[in-house]
Amino acid sequence: MTVMPIRPARPSSLAAELRKLAAFVRRDFLVAWSYRMSFLTQFLSLFSAVILFYFVGRMVDPSKIPSVSGTQVSYLEFAVVGMALGGFVHFGLERVSNAMRAEQMMGTLESLLATPTASSTLQVGSVLFDLMFIPLRLGILLTVMSLVFGLGLEPSGIPQVIALLFAFLPFIWGLGVAAAAITMTYRRGAGIVGFAALGLTMVSNVYFPIALLPGWMQGAATASPIAVAVDGTRDALLGNAGWGDLAPTLLLLAPMSIASLAFGVIAFRFALRRERRLGTLGAY
Repeated sequence: MTVMPIRPARPSSLAAELRKLAAFVRRDFLVAWSYRMSFLTQFLSLFSAVILFYFVGRMVDPSKIPSVSGTQVSYLEFAVVGMALGGFVHFGLERVSNAMRAEQMMGTLESLLATPTASSTLQVGSVLFDLMFIPLRLGILLTVMSLVFGLGLEPSGIPQVIALLFAFLPFIWGLGVAAAAITMTYRRGAGIVGFAALGLTMVSNVYFPIALLPGWMQGAATASPIAVAVDGTRDALLGNAGWGDLAPTLLLLAPMSIASLAFGVIAFRFALRRERRLGTLGAY
């Protein structure tokens, strides 16, 4: 029997697409809240990781931690800010692809794409709740840690950090959409995605200084967009860097983010077109 590929319906108006995004958020919130224990233990896991970093930091020689905009910081301050950015990397590389995989497993991906819904609406809507919840969770984490451990975070740097995240998010989003394309094509590609997320964070100044890496890796690690974003965030929150200090960082991140986003969108459309042609869009 020949399986006829499903042709996508014509996307509806912008207002209708925005209403669909709200429906995605409401659905995902209700699903998350229905598992209250898992919903609440996400905070506990974050606090446990910070406490671990606190005790590890007591064994680290402070002189090994690089200064931030001329300000000497503790290992805990260094690691907590890196962990916050690492959460966005994890979100982009794993949550986006996992969302597509979940829709596939539930049998809703094929049905959604048969409706007049743009593929971009599906991509954004599937992770929009997480995109709203993760910054809130990390903000609560940094606030509580500042009160408990006396972290020297500068609240005046929050607007600059928000600007950095807006410049950095398209880069991570592009990688996440490309990971979703891999998952859609190879079904069980989560292991590759998880390995990529680990590798990117390990060599991008997130948990330990780049100076500790072998010499042949330091140049590439310094040029990593993740390292650029992490350094800029540390400068804003720990070094009290102003807009003028962070302008070069924003200008450096912008073309990287545009290139990553374009690559991810093209890869996803190619994978989607391939699965429709083969009639295997709903296969898992």
